[in-house]
Amino acid sequence: MKLFSTPPLSQLSQAKTVKPGASGTPGPAQTATDLPSPPSEPRLVQIAHLAKGGRWRVEAMRAHSEPCLLWFSRGQGRITLGGVTRGYGPNNAIFIPPGVMHGFEISNQTHGQALFFGRDSDVALPPAAHHLRIREAIAQGEIGSILEAIQRESESTRPAADRALRSHLGLLSVWLERQIASNANEAIRPSAARRLVTRYAVLVEREYRAGTPVADIARELGVTPTHLSRACRDACGKSALELMQERRLYEARRLLRDTPVPIKDIAQLLGYRSPGYFSRAFQAGTGSTPNAFRRAS
Repeated sequence: MKLFSTPPLSQLSQAKTVKPGASGTPGPAQTATDLPSPPSEPRLVQIAHLAKGGRWRVEAMRAHSEPCLLWFSRGQGRITLGGVTRGYGPNNAIFIPPGVMHGFEISNQTHGQALFFGRDSDVALPPAAHHLRIREAIAQGEIGSILEAIQRESESTRPAADRALRSHLGLLSVWLERQIASNANEAIRPSAARRLVTRYAVLVEREYRAGTPVADIARELGVTPTHLSRACRDACGKSALELMQERRLYEARRLLRDTPVPIKDIAQLLGYRSPGYFSRAFQAGTGSTPNAFRRAS
């Protein structure tokens, strides 16, 4: 059963240069396009390996610049997709387009695979996010076989392995399209509050580097900050400010761990008023100073 879907987010694919407090204006020495990008080729990763280096890599709010499909074969927990939290369990397929903010719980019992399609993928994929419960054994077997073939061809040195890989990715896109269509009648229409939170999540992804106040985003959405925060708590258990802070702190941790960008530049890139203010906010949110976090990495 399809639990929910978010609106297309193609507008988020455009990189921005940002400066504290001023969305879209020239920023510091680095821009979004200067930061490390994911590999452009498709790759299949065990879901448990996504948390290598810290559970924050999967549990904190973040977004990818490439399409992703999560296939949970075992375990259960909660996933927040576009600001709305739902439960996931075995045989759940979750498609996440580029730019959709998400995070999910993971435990030792969580098993499955994450397929990243690559930044430049031209495979036909849905424009919106989908969470599907796959109940039919035939469909469960199909996706297992397709993912196994994708893994095999991605590691193969045989002739035409790249064409074979592309063919299997095409089969997966067909499988996904068919599952979405077959469960269309079971889709749950989200409430007005949850539609509001989904719209807010889109704007968080657009604005988190600019230091834009939540009150300004609420005004753009045509609601009060109090109403927005109440809707966010109902949808995912977090306030509007907490969602914004979590998204910014995920990016801060990623930059501290995966890049040599100086801390003062990270603070400026993420819209903090000063390196000192960034350090205090980072420690309050993570329990560690930026320097200590980078050293431990």
